[in-house]
Amino acid sequence: MTRIVICRHGNTFDKGDVITRVGSRTDMPLSISGINQAKGLADHFSPETSDFSFKSAFCSSLLRTYQTSDFILTSGHPVKELKILQFLTEIDYGIDENKPESDVVARLGEKAIEQWDNDAIPPDGWKVNPPEIISAWKTFFADHHDGMGDILVVTSNGIARFALDAVDEIATDAPRKLRTAAYGIIEIKNGMSKVTAWDKRIS
Repeated sequence: MTRIVICRHGNTFDKGDVITRVGSRTDMPLSISGINQAKGLADHFSPETSDFSFKSAFCSSLLRTYQTSDFILTSGHPVKELKILQFLTEIDYGIDENKPESDVVARLGEKAIEQWDNDAIPPDGWKVNPPEIISAWKTFFADHHDGMGDILVVTSNGIARFALDAVDEIATDAPRKLRTAAYGIIEIKNGMSKVTAWDKRIS
């Protein structure tokens, strides 16, 4: 069996910061709380304290995903190289890119945001191609078949949600929105992919 752990990167804002809609064109590092979240994930998935042992790992070209991955992998996993996959890069929020969240909601309306969070329906003006992302996930799952051990994938909220459309079975509650530093687990066995955990946080 192969286990793929899909993590969303840690926070890029701390309490008191103005939260903006951060997409592919805004390359922010982890905030102080985000670093602490990444360290928590490292402890949670450590081979010394869990049954996880990542043999391969992937992230996007964005710093926040690389940093989160790096913290996790420093806890003793046998990964030789952290590989960058372009399809894991966050979506482009178009005219809402890096705008304060309050401004984004004011422009689009709460219903449009709810449809994105709950049903992965992109609002007007965002540059996202759901079929393309779903196809990339399907290819990734097909390439990482039975017997490849544990695999780490660190990406962003806009990309992770479409993994749910690319699996054969969902065997747990799986809200579309993956919270910061939350993770899901996809098991691949006998050529079938199944979500066994989603939006799990260590605290």
